[in-house]
Amino acid sequence: MWFAAAVGSAVLFGLAGWWMKVSQMQSGSSAYLLLGLYISGTCGFGIHAAVEHTLLPSLADPRVWFAGLLIGAGSALGNALFMKALEWGPASLTSPLTNMNIILVIALGTFGYNEQLSNTELGGVLLLLLAVVLVSMRGKEEAFRIAPRWYFYVGISILLFAIRNGGLKVTGDLELSSAPVLFVAYSLSIVWFALVARQERSRRTSLGSFRAGAEEGSRLMQKSLRSASIGMKWGLVAGLFSYGGLQLYAIALETGRANIAGPIFAANSLVVAAGSIILYRERLNTYQWIAFALTIAGLVLIRL
Repeated sequence: MWFAAAVGSAVLFGLAGWWMKVSQMQSGSSAYLLLGLYISGTCGFGIHAAVEHTLLPSLADPRVWFAGLLIGAGSALGNALFMKALEWGPASLTSPLTNMNIILVIALGTFGYNEQLSNTELGGVLLLLLAVVLVSMRGKEEAFRIAPRWYFYVGISILLFAIRNGGLKVTGDLELSSAPVLFVAYSLSIVWFALVARQERSRRTSLGSFRAGAEEGSRLMQKSLRSASIGMKWGLVAGLFSYGGLQLYAIALETGRANIAGPIFAANSLVVAAGSIILYRERLNTYQWIAFALTIAGLVLIRL
């Protein structure tokens, strides 16, 4: 049961990442994308908790609010800094490195909760981690000159995403229902990205008015509105898959082992790669072929 939940979490969360990529390909606003994601994700977790009859009782528990605040900060600020890192460094390095937060989750499960790994399970985990690194490598390309601040953004993102992913293990151990915790986390994230989206809109409006006349300013405004609309649309779709992925991940952590469920969840980036290959005709390079093979081998070893 938990293994199927872990694999399902990787697939659904990967699809959330895929819709985010679609928005990016269509020049959608990142701020409105993330705002839409957290709006629909909040609705998903709220309905889930209401159906379980855990929403109202859990909201009276201060621990749920505290956990939601920490996990929400890890999710929202992690995503915000991840987007900043993409502005200052190559995506082919940024994406796999931020996924390495899962190493901290593995350490939490192994050393914090004494979860044991057999030799075959350890081999499977290592193969999955290696696949996460390889899937975003592009082979021989023009070298990037990475700004020093990129290292800061990536490093803090790793810690923040570890708080989100590892926090769900802690709340599960405390016997807190995951849906209300994530409902609070996503709700608080809405506030953050609503402010970010408002600032982005004000900045674009002011810039367009300053640089151009009435006709050009109107064109820039229409372009800004279109970008916001695209981002919001795909964000709402991505949020539904984000809800499903994180909910299944929480179930896998509650019923299984974090040091195995974690790396399976981290393989969600392979879904984005597969979608890019099939729909956007991006060619699969040698590293990505190896990554797919390692993922399959890793999952087989874990189940032996």
